[in-house]
Amino acid sequence: MNTPKIGVVGFPGNAPTEALVRTVGKKTGFRCLVDMENVCLDLDRGRVMFGNLDLSSLDALIIKKIGSEYSPDLLGRLQILDDLQKKGVRCFSKPDRIIKLLDRLGCTTQLSAGGIPIPPTLVTESVQTAADAVNRFGKAVLKPLYTSKARGMRVLEAGNGILREIENYKAEGNRIIYVQRMVPLPGQDLGITFLGGRYLATYARVGHKTSWNTTTHSGGRYRPYTPTDDLIELARKAQALFDLDFTCVDLVETPDGPKVFEVSAFGGYRGLQEAHNIDVARMNVEYVLNQLKK
Repeated sequence: MNTPKIGVVGFPGNAPTEALVRTVGKKTGFRCLVDMENVCLDLDRGRVMFGNLDLSSLDALIIKKIGSEYSPDLLGRLQILDDLQKKGVRCFSKPDRIIKLLDRLGCTTQLSAGGIPIPPTLVTESVQTAADAVNRFGKAVLKPLYTSKARGMRVLEAGNGILREIENYKAEGNRIIYVQRMVPLPGQDLGITFLGGRYLATYARVGHKTSWNTTTHSGGRYRPYTPTDDLIELARKAQALFDLDFTCVDLVETPDGPKVFEVSAFGGYRGLQEAHNIDVARMNVEYVLNQLKK
């Protein structure tokens, strides 16, 4: 085939997105950063436009970032991209696969159904039921369905006042209450990454001593980590449930065995770069080019 035209879905200023755009430009001579905020689906004309560019004229799209923050609005963006996929534009990863794990509940239920060990979790709209769960767990984390880097999460301990705290949490817009028993972190959790189902590398997120979580948003930092073969196989099984092109499996090692928190369609770039100095953009673009040749 001729040199393919590949766009990158993301937003300006996001370092991994910009790296992908630069790499695609070097490999193909074509550069296009598609910000979904400026995409228009014209059903009457059967076109998906980004400015003056009809996105259906592209050969492929690499979906790096669908939005700066997770929200239900992103489902609409993914549905537009799914329409492009049906028009023949290859998407990496496929939008209908990303949709399955965009919200925390969808991801967790699929992991559980697939036999993946997760922390004890309860989902309800009942404040009383959620309070009972916190008291049973002893210490728990309330997690919004659409969030990343622990934004909006709240740690609760069993005792008086739990009911009021959960009532306030629900009043803030969390109609569905996702309660997960807090897993004691051994100072870190892990990101195990895959490209096309092939294991790449693992990094540890080491938490800041003042934070309950390890995210970089809360002062965490990345370090290289060598996992056991069993951990890699567990992560491989978890990511296979979603069949993404590039993905990261977040898990933690506990005295009761490893527990998987989530599978991410967007994370892993920065961790691989900082912990292992891996040029993920180059590997991802070369993978996409090889897939298009097939």
